[in-house]
Amino acid sequence: MNVSMTHNKSVIFWDFDGVIKDSVDIKTVAYETLFLPHGSAIASRIRQHHEANGGVSRFDKIPLYLEWAGKSATPERIEEFCQQFSLAVVQAVIDSPWVPGVREYLLGHHTDQYFVLLTAAPQDEIEHIIASLGLSHCFREIFGAPTKKEKAIESVLVNLGCPSEAALVIGDSESDVLAALANSVPFLLRRTSLNGRLQARYKVSVFDDFNDE
Repeated sequence: MNVSMTHNKSVIFWDFDGVIKDSVDIKTVAYETLFLPHGSAIASRIRQHHEANGGVSRFDKIPLYLEWAGKSATPERIEEFCQQFSLAVVQAVIDSPWVPGVREYLLGHHTDQYFVLLTAAPQDEIEHIIASLGLSHCFREIFGAPTKKEKAIESVLVNLGCPSEAALVIGDSESDVLAALANSVPFLLRRTSLNGRLQARYKVSVFDDFNDE
């Protein structure tokens, strides 16, 4: 099934990286570069972990990566690395390519469907990115870290009185799939080179871009 399954949904929950913008590689390179001074083996391990755990917050990943690098994950050091990561990725994400057709869909349907953004990026950062892209008016609600996707979906559905079958989650990572499953919401997976195992593991609908009709 393709993106036509979006048309009869009242509420759509959108992931950002890999679904709205083709920006996953930007964050992969940023993690790798940030930890490269601690050795190429550590950087390679971090790259592999990040690619296998898309949609997980940097606030969870960076403490783990610091431990791998032999650094104590103090609050001050975590904050320092998070700030360096943010500086490396924000403008690059804004400038990254759109997933084909998604901008047009958002602009064309935001008045007749309730769009909610779910992302592992920090709240203030994703709000800045969405504003810079001119999309703030398209999303009724935006949830970034530290809010968990599963809890955000639950909260929105309860507050709107929306049955789960009238909603849809669109994502590209296992964290997106699990958040949808936890709330019994149908899921649409954007197929990428990084989520082949995910495509095989879960029986979900997939698409390549929003020009699939």
